[in-house]
Amino acid sequence: MNWTDERVEKLKKLWSEGLSASQIAAQLGGVSRNAVIGKVHRLSLPGRAKAGGASPATRAAKRSTSAPRAPNYASRVATRTVTRAAGATMLREEIEVDATEDLQFAPVRNVVVPIARRLGLTELTERTCKWPVGDPLTDEFHFCGCEAPEASPYCTYHARLAYQPVSERRKMR
Repeated sequence: MNWTDERVEKLKKLWSEGLSASQIAAQLGGVSRNAVIGKVHRLSLPGRAKAGGASPATRAAKRSTSAPRAPNYASRVATRTVTRAAGATMLREEIEVDATEDLQFAPVRNVVVPIARRLGLTELTERTCKWPVGDPLTDEFHFCGCEAPEASPYCTYHARLAYQPVSERRKMR
């Protein structure tokens, strides 16, 4: 499919009217939604106009009339509007939710961080820890190099960092 001048002009017109890429592709015919998106990016067209929305000047005027508010960090309870079904009717209601969660930090007491041997890439063997340390683009970059168990590429300390139990990962989500 070739982009003729006529098709490009029609694309620009439909894009400025606020049509989606799928709608434009359907009107042009013989072109996919992704092809439309690609052409819009190559033409560096501005963001799509919102169909039926307020003009940018109106939105800017509304924004400038209200005074900026400072965030209220003391408030722990926030209201959120949710919709729920009650039979065949959707109801909207405001509920209060706890906006913050108290996390208890308990430092681990008996963690032994191994002293890295600071090996380069060419110095690594099958029995050395291959944990990277630092930025690879700097001269200080090195690998841990400590003794690694036979079945692992990392020393015991770095293996605990790399391989977290499933239950721990679920808690973090």
